[in-house]
Amino acid sequence: MIGRIAGRIDYRASDHVLIDVRGVGYLVYCSERTLAALPGIGEHTALYTDLLVREDNLQLFGFTTLTEKEWHRLLMSINGVGAKASLAILGTLGPDGVGRAIALGDWNAVKAAKGIGPKTAQRVVMELKDKAPEVMAMGATPAPLHDSGAAEVVEPVTVPAQAAAPGNASAQAEALSALTNLGYAPGEAAGAVAQAAGEAPEADTGGLIRAALKLLAPKG
Repeated sequence: MIGRIAGRIDYRASDHVLIDVRGVGYLVYCSERTLAALPGIGEHTALYTDLLVREDNLQLFGFTTLTEKEWHRLLMSINGVGAKASLAILGTLGPDGVGRAIALGDWNAVKAAKGIGPKTAQRVVMELKDKAPEVMAMGATPAPLHDSGAAEVVEPVTVPAQAAAPGNASAQAEALSALTNLGYAPGEAAGAVAQAAGEAPEADTGGLIRAALKLLAPKG
């Protein structure tokens, strides 16, 4: 499995880039959002990757963070969501937006992606809602997009499993981490988690995240 790739961008297209790694060119498909974040032709970059193996084709997909890669893997597990649809969802919402939409049950946000109908969007939310907290708590560790080129490598990357610690205190800490990873200020995230925990003392991490997101959502 090719888990990470680093090299020089030789070519850019509307849905992929060609990355030269020590003389070997790798065609890597990316979402619009990821492509927009990449440097220009001739510059070095690095992406986490996922290899799709079919009988007649091998396709490599690239992501700037392990969180984005994990969402792609989960989205691809949903019936009716292929690689193209997954990249459309990630390109429209971004990995943080996907986690937020699923945690809140907002299938309309998922439906906003090109080619995603209401039934598919609802299926995504329903089937992944229990997995959203774990992925959101992973954080967003970006691949070094402007790699110096000194160490052009292709190496496997594994996503560490999230260990669930018992107790509401641990759930609050994990929920707070997930919310700050989504970009909320530590103060407002902590306040929302504390309020959610006060209203539901036995809530697990997922329940706290969903409740806190609702508290943090714009009113009106």
